[in-house]
Amino acid sequence: MELGISGRRAAVAAASSGLGLGTAKALHGEGAAVAICGRDRARIEEAAAAIGPRCTPLVCDVSDAAGGEEFVAAANDALGGIDILVTNAGGPPPGNFASTAVDDYPAAIDLNLMSVVGLCKAAVPAMQERGWGRVVAITSLSVRQPMPNLILSNTARAGATGFLKTLAREVATDGITVNSVQPGSHWTKRIQTLYPGGRPEDVRMGDADDFGAIVAFLCSEQAKFLTGAQIHVDGGAYQALQ
Repeated sequence: MELGISGRRAAVAAASSGLGLGTAKALHGEGAAVAICGRDRARIEEAAAAIGPRCTPLVCDVSDAAGGEEFVAAANDALGGIDILVTNAGGPPPGNFASTAVDDYPAAIDLNLMSVVGLCKAAVPAMQERGWGRVVAITSLSVRQPMPNLILSNTARAGATGFLKTLAREVATDGITVNSVQPGSHWTKRIQTLYPGGRPEDVRMGDADDFGAIVAFLCSEQAKFLTGAQIHVDGGAYQALQ
């Protein structure tokens, strides 16, 4: 299927590996020019080389709103504008109610909520002026089904989902769609550290490249009437009806 995004300009946050990298590869494969960011120069340059010639590596830390704004500014300079924004960041430390201090919450909220706000505040107004834009946030299945021992992620990502749903309604008439994708377990470097012996046959996991293809579709011309959605990509792990 031709997605109609060849020549578009995409900024993908935290894309040196994992789901961000899979997403950047998919968008590049559809003909988009892509800017990606990570904190480590060697890793982000290696990722860009693997993606292809229309990929620009940028060193940015998107762990808070200011970092998100910095990445958008750098991507704007590199690409001449941003048509597609993919928000993404790592997860906060594990912990439950008893083990997590009150002082641990602000950093988690910065990482998984305020970074999304900063990225969108910096990128969306120009999309509104042009009358076309796509925002896709990579969040977590924990938004829909809170995960044990991940109270910080459960809390912060739920806030991001509320922000994104509100934004989707406000910019729908401007030609902009805003959706979030909620991954379950995928075979990424982060997961691989838990299975040093290799991918287990008895654990169902997705692939980052397949995940990226779903994000690319959400950025397509065909998806122009799909907005405000939270799509879980989890191989059936989520069992509720809604």
